[in-house]
Amino acid sequence: MINLAIVEDEDHFARELSEYISRYEKETGSVISVTRFCDGDEIVENYTGKYDIILMDIQMKFMDGMTAAEKIREFDKDVVIIFITNMINYAIRGYQVDALDYILKPIEYFPFSQKLERAIGRVKNRETHVLAINTKEGIVKLELDEIFFIESERHNLIYHTRDNDYVTRAKLTDVEESVNGLGFFRSNKGCLVNMRHVDGVKDNCVVIGGVLLPIARARKNDFMSALADYIGDF
Repeated sequence: MINLAIVEDEDHFARELSEYISRYEKETGSVISVTRFCDGDEIVENYTGKYDIILMDIQMKFMDGMTAAEKIREFDKDVVIIFITNMINYAIRGYQVDALDYILKPIEYFPFSQKLERAIGRVKNRETHVLAINTKEGIVKLELDEIFFIESERHNLIYHTRDNDYVTRAKLTDVEESVNGLGFFRSNKGCLVNMRHVDGVKDNCVVIGGVLLPIARARKNDFMSALADYIGDF
């Protein structure tokens, strides 16, 4: 599923975009979840990094689309941004924030569908399983393959990777649900390990990158079974 945001202050243009997206879904079999924002400040405030594509109007009342895109790029380098404008000179400026394309008003379905297809193609070309986490430094998008293990510490989670550790406030149970079936296993109450990086099992501990992580006695049989299943898939 593609998560798409429409940032448009004029209702009739927002409705038109939503209708075009629905038409595109029917024609292509795509599944697109659409969220509408009425101004640039609305999407920037509490930005979560959940969107794959943003259709961004440039001229808006409280925060123009260019400013909103610049602020979003501080946190999210990957989201695909397409500007919507009736002035070509504004569209050219979009490349300063790595915008993929622009759509000129009035909007016609055929060119819109081609640009949407291009945007979805870019998303799918880089598509891997990714977790977006909110850290003090901003939103970080981690590919699941990069994560060694996730450790719960008080009210925080620590994502351990090869190059860095990332801290965010979240519950381990929520993350466990989001990675269900993707090669992770909860070895004890406070640790979710990535089977891809398991080096072995020693003294009732799982070994990952030289770190020994205890396996809860009640979980050991299930853990060993899950590890055997994971290895058997390769």
